[in-house]
Amino acid sequence: MSRSPLVSTPVPEVDSVDEVLALVRARGGRATTARRLLVQALFDHGGHLSAEELAAEVQATSPDIHVSTVYRNLEELERLGVVTHAHLGHGPATFHLATRRHGHLVCEECGTTIEAPLSLFESLSKQASAKLGFAVDPVHSAVMGRCRRCRTR
Repeated sequence: MSRSPLVSTPVPEVDSVDEVLALVRARGGRATTARRLLVQALFDHGGHLSAEELAAEVQATSPDIHVSTVYRNLEELERLGVVTHAHLGHGPATFHLATRRHGHLVCEECGTTIEAPLSLFESLSKQASAKLGFAVDPVHSAVMGRCRRCRTR
């Protein structure tokens, strides 16, 4: 999933599978059955599912859709800018709708993932850019640490 998104502008908020598929069509993509099922799974679970988990969800409804089809569709939906992936620790990349942009904090001890508003990372981003010339992407990779519960045990 290393290709750059086709669209770099923010994705508008969407409230339904049909709105996401309309955005896909507006950006030159096709609204196929596999894509509908993938987007539905992301809505149903709120995102942060691996490609394998998404494939299992899709195949539960439509067993004839091959795992490779799921991977190709995730890549294309990401290229179209409607899906994004994130690396949350040591496991596989997870996927969520690009309209729900947020950063990630992951507890190294219990594995809890906290969705954090992007504003939380503004100071870090500004300092990294000013002092090191580095652009921080808190959407793509998680900041690791320890959650409140694990810190107080």
